Amino acid sequence: MQLIKQSSAVYLAEGDIAKLGQRDIQLLKSLLKDAPQGRVRINLHPSSEDLLHEMFIAIRRGTYIRAHKHPGKSEAFHVIEGSVRVVIFDDEGHLREVVSLEAASRLNPFYYRLSKPYFHTLLVDSDILVMHEITNGPFRDDEIIMAPFSPPEQDALALVRFKHALNEQLEQWEAS
Repeated sequence: MQLIKQSSAVYLAEGDIAKLGQRDIQLLKSLLKDAPQGRVRINLHPSSEDLLHEMFIAIRRGTYIRAHKHPGKSEAFHVIEGSVRVVIFDDEGHLREVVSLEAASRLNPFYYRLSKPYFHTLLVDSDILVMHEITNGPFRDDEIIMAPFSPPEQDALALVRFKHALNEQLEQWEAS
């Protein structure tokens, strides 16, 4: 399978038939070193207009993914390697649910599907997370709603406050 580099974070699988194996996963993980936002993906869908979007994504621990939601869309994650917490919020920023996912675990699921437009983010617990994400297209950047309680990563002070508040909520969640 041939990969076309679209940016330092996005590669496209060329052709009508996509096949991924361990060599491709290793390549994806190695590309993380040059990924300024701490994540890189291989798109298996040929364009943003496709009705089905499939991506293999590698994400480093500590990578900030701003809480967001996708009205009118579903998404599913299948964890290939590593572990992650999918943090789901209500519209005011209170925890609704925390879904712990882990590859090859007897305790935690390795798959999740979100069928409603809830705000959500990912907290990578392993050094590297590799997952397969599926969502419906087409993709429109302007259709993503960023959570007003979750700051853009450029706002360093607000980001520190948000992470602190989130950690407090997670501690309370885990204690209950």
